[in-house]
Amino acid sequence: MQIHPRIAELRTALSGAGRVAFVPTMGNLHDGHIALMRQARAHADVVVASIFVNRLQFGPKEDFDKYPRTFENDSARLNDAGVDFLFAPDEREMYPSPQRYHVEPDPAHVNILEGAVRPGHFGGVATVVLKLFNIVQPDVALFGKKDYQQLMVLKNMVRELALPIEVVAGETIRADDGLALSSRNGYLSAAERAEAPRLHRQLAMIQRRVGAGERDFLRLETEATAELAAHGWQPDYIAIRQRSDLQAPQGDASLVVLGAARLGNTRLIDNLEI
Repeated sequence: MQIHPRIAELRTALSGAGRVAFVPTMGNLHDGHIALMRQARAHADVVVASIFVNRLQFGPKEDFDKYPRTFENDSARLNDAGVDFLFAPDEREMYPSPQRYHVEPDPAHVNILEGAVRPGHFGGVATVVLKLFNIVQPDVALFGKKDYQQLMVLKNMVRELALPIEVVAGETIRADDGLALSSRNGYLSAAERAEAPRLHRQLAMIQRRVGAGERDFLRLETEATAELAAHGWQPDYIAIRQRSDLQAPQGDASLVVLGAARLGNTRLIDNLEI
């Protein structure tokens, strides 16, 4: 695997490389990331990953400096997964001057759910992803479904800006007890780790009941929220939404149920398509 910290070097290396699949990350990789890397191989001749902790997507109360940096371990895992090129810029390379031009996603898409809890987050994500797309110029880009709202925002950005990129969604990778794999899981105590699958179980309960024909969505959301709160969680939301834009369900739209809640000091998110 070639590692390139400079934009010009990466572009030269990718010249004439054939069909390119790209998986952007912030590092601190887990098996969910690695599954995306392996999936990428089926879509292209060359697989490119990136590791860049993007300051733009961190809010004022989120500690950018404490985000885990595990570059040596991450590089080894990417190499073992068969990644061909790793783009690993520092901040000066990505932002040689203050980033004054930003992507502004539709407020209806980003001021809800995660965006309501983390104002400005998705604008920062969309801006850095568009910049990475311009650097790598991939044919295919892969993102995990666990960050469902992020996936929706980026799909719509690619569509509305007519970018020549196919966005492929990777299924959420789970532990045997259903907990979605996440870098945040490492912050859970042993007792919290045993409790953590409850979020997935509540979403699965809603998935089953809606699939069986229940349509009192508010009651289902309220019951699941209460169940989490009764076991020591601090829920941010449990919401049944349209997959396409995460708005309230209308007609026979395809649905997804999403949840986010804090367990101790760790905030977990998950979702299930219905």
